[in-house]
Amino acid sequence: MKFHWFHLMPWPYLPEDFPKRYPSVWVDIPPHLYDPVKGHDVYHTYLSQLEFAAECGFDGICVNEHHQNGYGLMPSPNLMAATLARSTHDAKIVVMGNSVALYNPPTRVAEEMAMVDVLSGGRLVAGFPVGTSMDSAFAYGQNPATLREKYRESVELILRAWTAEEPFPFNGKYTKLRYVNPWPRPIQKPHPPVWVPGGGSSIETWEWCATHDFMYASLSYFGYLRAMKSIKSFWETIERLGLEPNPYRAGFLQFVAVADDDAHAEKLYSEAAHYFYNRCLHFPPAYREAPGYTSIASIRGALGSSMSAAMAAQDKTLGWKDFIERGYIVAGSADTVVDRLNHMADEMQIGHLLLLCHFGNMPDETVRYNTQRFAQDVIPRLRHRFDEWEDKWWPADQPAEILARRQAAQAGA
Repeated sequence: MKFHWFHLMPWPYLPEDFPKRYPSVWVDIPPHLYDPVKGHDVYHTYLSQLEFAAECGFDGICVNEHHQNGYGLMPSPNLMAATLARSTHDAKIVVMGNSVALYNPPTRVAEEMAMVDVLSGGRLVAGFPVGTSMDSAFAYGQNPATLREKYRESVELILRAWTAEEPFPFNGKYTKLRYVNPWPRPIQKPHPPVWVPGGGSSIETWEWCATHDFMYASLSYFGYLRAMKSIKSFWETIERLGLEPNPYRAGFLQFVAVADDDAHAEKLYSEAAHYFYNRCLHFPPAYREAPGYTSIASIRGALGSSMSAAMAAQDKTLGWKDFIERGYIVAGSADTVVDRLNHMADEMQIGHLLLLCHFGNMPDETVRYNTQRFAQDVIPRLRHRFDEWEDKWWPADQPAEILARRQAAQAGA
């Protein structure tokens, strides 16, 4: 089993009465709530936390893309990934990811991701999300009815750009280029592994990932208990298509909070949890699902489960005990966390576990405590899960020349 430290990079200074005073944390959040001087410190703190997670032994460190919001301050995950490529050495750089339909032309993504792969010595995982309704339809003005078609064409172009041996023209419906010939090219051959993050029960996305041999990562903020139904449907799709039920085909995002015991966990993490669920997820249903953004089949599949239903039923009066009982957050002693994640692994067969060890306005020292406790007390007890399977969706070992250069640099230092 592999473990990846995921950072949303939220704005930690939203006022306590934010949900009452302002309509949304996304799209039309008031600009005066952002302070760039404080933002300088926030970015450096968050990058240091990702670097600390790499030092603690997490397999991957994850960044992502969002726009015009206080929920996640990374309009360009590639900038963060490039910084981490220089400051880390072993952990994979998981970009989860670039919303490729928002780029014109999408070859910009091929170029920048290739730069990150080269800078990191072949450690890039290339994530390609469709992009949320808030980001794509409202912040970037994309047509939600054609967004997914444009997205898939963009992914096709990027993968071809990475693998073609000669310059080529591309005559797509949404992108037309006389010359496609990006420099640099990725170190990884034929290209970095592709992960596709999704937020729920997207039947078309499951089939598309399966037929293209991409890894599907379910990103939910409402815990594995809610997600079991949708993940079961994902594996039914894999079975229906006659494909190998390799656990590394799938990933899942889970909040975790490790402490000495349940009471200690509540003391350490309760305030940050309330901040996240009550302020960072405060936006109206109208932004969540622009007309045409989600297909009828996926809407049916999401009813009663996963992220869409959970968001629709969100109750801002929930307390810490509700978060725990409903499985939004796996919290408590290391024994408790291991037991619950073993249950998740048994039920969901997830080979890639993405962890939110930071959430809301959690203080830096608490983030580091949570990260270190998870790395020391939880990962070693779960690492053996799925060892019988080959992970085909993971970067290979770095080239010998790059390892030798790094060793020589370390010896010289």
